[in-house]
Amino acid sequence: MQIEIRRILTLVDHKDVEAGRRHAEPIRKVAVIALVGNPYAGRYVEDLSPMIDASAALGRVMADAAVAAMGSYKIESYGKGGIVGLGGELEHANAMLTTTFAAPLRDAIGGALAWIPSFTKRAAPGATIDVPLAHKDALYVRSHYDGMTLRLPDEAPEADEVALIVCIANRGRLNARVGGLASHEISAKDGLR
Repeated sequence: MQIEIRRILTLVDHKDVEAGRRHAEPIRKVAVIALVGNPYAGRYVEDLSPMIDASAALGRVMADAAVAAMGSYKIESYGKGGIVGLGGELEHANAMLTTTFAAPLRDAIGGALAWIPSFTKRAAPGATIDVPLAHKDALYVRSHYDGMTLRLPDEAPEADEVALIVCIANRGRLNARVGGLASHEISAKDGLR
């Protein structure tokens, strides 16, 4: 199976100031949204493995676009999400966001140990979604608990589409100060600490 990419959108959010404080290292967040055809829209299919297998190619395209939009900034956190058009099932987005899809992202950013936080929903065109972000190597790094709120264009996703989303960031929140493990203290290499 090959999944048809119909449209790719890229958003770059580059922020230097938070609560009146300017930071020497800005936070740069990138979101890549791929609107893809849903081959299973409008019908129940028991075996979603062809869709899972085909998602690796989507993961590569989206990872390359995200890394390119990040430019020279290092990547410390990531997240993923999906919005299924009303003709599909929530399971269709989840099938395309498994480890098969995520492995190319991990490769593109130079490796990662932590699971990738995600959120999926089924919605009408023009929907919004909050995609969570967390540190790529250790989930307990509180400064990197963040996210991106995205709104799809008014005509997307169509009933037979899925919007797949990858988000990355170069650092934790500006002004983060709630304690916990700092990114330079990661030591366990277990994806948690």
